[in-house]
Amino acid sequence: MLVSMTGFGSATTRENGFLISSEIRAVNNRFLKTTIKLPDGFASLETKIDELLHAQIVRGTVNFSLKLDREATENDLEVNSQTLKRYLDEAAAFARKYPDAPAFNGLGSFVEFLRLPGVIRDKSASERENLPTLLWDAIARNVNAALERLQEMRKTEGAATATYLAGNIEQLRVSIGEIKELAPTVVANYRERLAERVGKALEEKGATLDPVDLIREVAIYTDKVDISEEISRFYSHLDQFSTAMNNETACGKKLDFVTQEMFRETNTIGSKANSPDVLRHVVEMKSTIERVREMVQNVE
Repeated sequence: MLVSMTGFGSATTRENGFLISSEIRAVNNRFLKTTIKLPDGFASLETKIDELLHAQIVRGTVNFSLKLDREATENDLEVNSQTLKRYLDEAAAFARKYPDAPAFNGLGSFVEFLRLPGVIRDKSASERENLPTLLWDAIARNVNAALERLQEMRKTEGAATATYLAGNIEQLRVSIGEIKELAPTVVANYRERLAERVGKALEEKGATLDPVDLIREVAIYTDKVDISEEISRFYSHLDQFSTAMNNETACGKKLDFVTQEMFRETNTIGSKANSPDVLRHVVEMKSTIERVREMVQNVE
């Protein structure tokens, strides 16, 4: 089953008082390259997330990002009574000692004291150092959910690609079959043209043509234009392509190699078979193979 290297997957979940959001974007690449963007304080999870990505993705450029938002609760903040009392006592003592101090108006606003360092304590802060460990299971479930959606999209696109490739492979099979039928006529046409040209030349000079010499020349030409091996190998490449496409996973590199071999055989057929009819099919086959190669570049 073909899988495309291009896709997108995202997931948003709520666990342990956090809103967890992850996004995965993938495009084609010869190898697997991952870029992971994590919130501050969560760098320790990069290796674990990279392992999750590698477990399901074989090739491609993968960009992953994770966002975490803590959902506030009533018990998040509390007043540190001891610290606040210390501030108030010190302010009262200062007011008694310096009653005429410039710009000093009593103890000031109570709200101003709440803004002083250490008066308001965020109880969630004590958990932040351990958050990567505490939230890992929830994050892993979120990442796997995003990966599942990414894979669904990649498989859907891969199925469409497989249908397209199958049509082009069938077209190549028809073309090589027509070339196979034309191959014997190449030698026969050459024999007729050679006999006619040599016969005219000899007739002008009053000489005769030895049939043995004609047969020897045709035999030499037959060896030069024989494309039976190329045709046989091309059929083999078509079979390998179809088998890999239908039965193998992560077969993009193999399909790319087989496509290159088909192109090479087609070039050889075109250079050896000195026939306008064969060359017409060769041009069509090259165009089809080029379309196949472009699609294969995006197969995992």
